[in-house]
Amino acid sequence: MDQSIPFVITISRQIGSGGAYIGQQLAKNLNFYYADREILREAAQKLSVLEKELGSQEEKVQSMWASFLNFSALSSDAYLPPKIILPTARELFEVESEVIERIVNERSAVVIGRCGYHVLRNYPNRLSLFFHADIEFRCKRIQELYKVSEKKALKMIADSDKERAQYVNTFTKNYWSDARQYDLTLDTGKIGVDNSVVLILDYLKSI
Repeated sequence: MDQSIPFVITISRQIGSGGAYIGQQLAKNLNFYYADREILREAAQKLSVLEKELGSQEEKVQSMWASFLNFSALSSDAYLPPKIILPTARELFEVESEVIERIVNERSAVVIGRCGYHVLRNYPNRLSLFFHADIEFRCKRIQELYKVSEKKALKMIADSDKERAQYVNTFTKNYWSDARQYDLTLDTGKIGVDNSVVLILDYLKSI
């Protein structure tokens, strides 16, 4: 690990695999900045929209139909009540990428999602991680975290996997789950989330 410049850990994860929790624990143990909602907050400020308006757009690609409706709302001659025009997925990706680059140039950080591994692919002092787990593990964890039924948890998994895969493919031209893109991939269902933290901390001591 090069001590002369900030070190960054990027985390890509399947929903329910414990990626955010592991990221928080790594940041706490390493005294790194934890970059997650802060990225969204700064992006919202740069785009002059409310943070809550952007939250539902993150790591998703806007459908062609939704894009058309946004354009129609702007170009129609008919009077329409004022409407918040949200940035496109491309605009949000570019602004969040700028925020991520600024953060890691200033301090060591753990960056959650948002194609961080790709945005920082040329950054010299980086460890990219991908967390995955079997459906049963993820479903149970989501049910406990969000207090939802098994049916709802399974739908959340299916929707999230589809959206994240499409998002990553759109902006990186790579497959989200391709292990070759990351320095280390872990099955948290088999290893456990807390054991994953210990494993990664031990790994960092060796590099």
